[in-house]
Amino acid sequence: MMSQTQVHSVARQMLERHGLTAIAQAAQNAQASERRGDNDGATEWRHVEDALKIMRGPHQS
Repeated sequence: MMSQTQVHSVARQMLERHGLTAIAQAAQNAQASERRGDNDGATEWRHVEDALKIMRGPHQS
């Protein structure tokens, strides 16, 4: 399992690399891990996805 620091580091890197599509990319990585039967990997990608959502901030209307 990744530490919170590692999760946020991966999330920052993904945000820099993928921009606004980083959340979708993390979700796709989680699904790919689930299909391979890697539940721990899927859980870690879900944590990265959650961190990205926090970094994005609240929706604005």
